[in-house]
Amino acid sequence: MRISLTFIITGLLFFMTSCTVTSSKEVSKIKIELSIQTNQENKEKIIELLLKDQTKFLVNFDEQNSYNLEDDVLSSNLKYFCRSLLEDERRVIENAIFKDKKSEDKKVLIVYSKKYEDIASELRNKYPYQIYFAINMSNYEKQIKDILNVDMSLNRNNRLSKLDKSIQILHTPRIRNDIIGIYFLTDYDAGKTIVPIFKSYTLDTKFYSSTEIFHDASNFKKLVDFENTLVPITNKMLGEIYDKNRISIKSEIETILIKDLLMIEKIHQNNLFRDEIIPLTGNLKIKRNGCLNRDLGLWKVSTVNIKNQI
Repeated sequence: MRISLTFIITGLLFFMTSCTVTSSKEVSKIKIELSIQTNQENKEKIIELLLKDQTKFLVNFDEQNSYNLEDDVLSSNLKYFCRSLLEDERRVIENAIFKDKKSEDKKVLIVYSKKYEDIASELRNKYPYQIYFAINMSNYEKQIKDILNVDMSLNRNNRLSKLDKSIQILHTPRIRNDIIGIYFLTDYDAGKTIVPIFKSYTLDTKFYSSTEIFHDASNFKKLVDFENTLVPITNKMLGEIYDKNRISIKSEIETILIKDLLMIEKIHQNNLFRDEIIPLTGNLKIKRNGCLNRDLGLWKVSTVNIKNQI
């Protein structure tokens, strides 16, 4: 449901609906007051979420110098959290593939499109001895073969075949053996094109990506091209997104982040810390003092029985 804000943006709102936070306090005593500046889309999401909650609320979108919820919610360092969701996702991936790498002879292949050049540059500064591969979507198949040394493997097979033409050699190209994992920094359109090609040439190589690789997909059924890719996300987020057909998964994740913000605000304003609530985008309970770390885990993408994975 989308609710027009033309008649409510300039005023204060007060509504009663159903509750998402269980507390020893009487529900009628729980309320939330917000002064927040943000764009039209986020305002609509805030109102939509508050209307689904059984809590009294008062919202002011016009107060100067109030908390500013940035337009790009995914990259925003939301109130109460230590870092943005995307920054937390990237930290989890870095810990998994760079800092825990046991052999200096093995390298990580970072595949990135033009949009992610800045992030790739930051990684290059921190981890200079890895392999960095800027993909050009106009010539991606040849580029992938080159970076994986696929043609070298095929050429060796051709030379062997010429030695004795009576022998038929069944050959599966073997890629370079120094790659321990592949980290994709691409959007959905590029990812769904190149990830299957990398899969066709690699065995026992772990694939990693942030949720950005499927942000523009409409639902989880579209993730078949990313099967077994390791992505930082919580089970609660999977549950919220499962079987929903919004404009995009990105839109759903943005809604989940705003839902977290409202829930944590309610907990702080009503002293509900005893309930030991865990946010949707994290795995650690909400605390009174200090910023929140999300402590994300890695989900191995599977489009089979997603409901059972939640």
